[in-house]
Amino acid sequence: MARTTSLSGFPEWLPEERIVEQHVMDSLRRTFELHGFSSIETRAVETVEQLLRKGEIDKEVYGVSRLHQDADETSPEGALALHFDLTVPFARYVVENGGHLTFPFRRYQIQKVWRGERPQEGRAREFTQADIDVVGDGTLPFRYDVELALVIVDALSQLPIPPFVLRVNNRKLAEGFYRAVGLTDAPAVLREIDKLEKIGADAVSRNLQEHVGATPEQAQAALALAAIRTADTSFVERVRELGQSNELLEEGLAELAEVVGEAARRAPGKVVADLSIARGLDYYTGTVYETVLVGHEKLGSVCSGGRYESLASNGKKTYPGVGLSIGVTRLVTRILSQSMARASRAVPSAVLVALNDDASWSAAQDVAAALRARGIATEVAATAQKFGKQIRYAERRGIPFVWFSSVAEDGSVVHEVKDIRSGEQVSADPTRWQPPAEDLRATVLTAEQTEG
Repeated sequence: MARTTSLSGFPEWLPEERIVEQHVMDSLRRTFELHGFSSIETRAVETVEQLLRKGEIDKEVYGVSRLHQDADETSPEGALALHFDLTVPFARYVVENGGHLTFPFRRYQIQKVWRGERPQEGRAREFTQADIDVVGDGTLPFRYDVELALVIVDALSQLPIPPFVLRVNNRKLAEGFYRAVGLTDAPAVLREIDKLEKIGADAVSRNLQEHVGATPEQAQAALALAAIRTADTSFVERVRELGQSNELLEEGLAELAEVVGEAARRAPGKVVADLSIARGLDYYTGTVYETVLVGHEKLGSVCSGGRYESLASNGKKTYPGVGLSIGVTRLVTRILSQSMARASRAVPSAVLVALNDDASWSAAQDVAAALRARGIATEVAATAQKFGKQIRYAERRGIPFVWFSSVAEDGSVVHEVKDIRSGEQVSADPTRWQPPAEDLRATVLTAEQTEG
């Protein structure tokens, strides 16, 4: 696990830990591309006005400035800040590039973000997110809400993590129910329900009465809705048993049933209808998602998102979308701290070419070039120490093979390669020799593989 750094909240990984992080990102990238998502990258900074236009808390935003600024850079219009998520920059990207994109636009984005939070496990000030979104031009079929849930299940299933549950709700369902019981300020109710796991039902009930103006009966009804959780579409009947109905509620029930029903068929047990999921951000308008690791619920959501009808707009066009964001750094931190996976070795090198003497360095480089030409990561020893010391250097580096070259009596060059783990040493041709597949590259081993 990474040590505490001199700047709290800015994690830095050791090489073997970085291999695990890269494995996670490469796996996500492969899955996203298999589902037809294109990669983009947005700039690290946005204008402060752009970042805060959806009402985010400005105390969490890191401002950016030069030590010696021009007058226009100090004005509110010219102020810059680091992006604190990838959704707001993506919205700006869509508006600015709408004429060059093909809609529905399917994008994934794996980048660093910065947020001035109190550091703790699972929360950092600099961290990596992996986002996927589908955005439409004017309209976006609901079918994408179903597809995004299945993509995320596929993506997370490829990672060395414990079992997970994607919990899904629908804001229309919740808002329609609240209206039916007489609670007109649905966003305020959702913000209180969103605190349910942190502060408990009694505290949420008090908050609903004191801050939202709910009666005890209305608060109890809201909590009864939030208590419903099923792994199939049986939640529909459980909601109707609460005795409330209106058009928006029925629309939300139908949409949520479509997501959960299809997921139950394709990924049983991975997706559940959880009517306590609220998501605090007001721009969500329909489906909302949160994902937890089973047995690690206190870590919080490792992947969340939802449907938004008007996050991106240029005044003439509106770009609705649906998307989810995976907390890569949060996942990697937990993987490492709980030894869920580790790198097979700390370096990419599979071979160290040893030196007989300093004059053989150039010939050793020829051997290394032949191996590298076939995709075998290779280092050449820097000095001609005793072979035992060169082998110990390879052991410390985690390099599994050491290559030896010598000149026979007839003037021919003899090549041998040694597996320093088993001690086996065999003749080899640098233009043909291949290490075992599992040794070709540093790989990531799960806890089960390590124990085996």
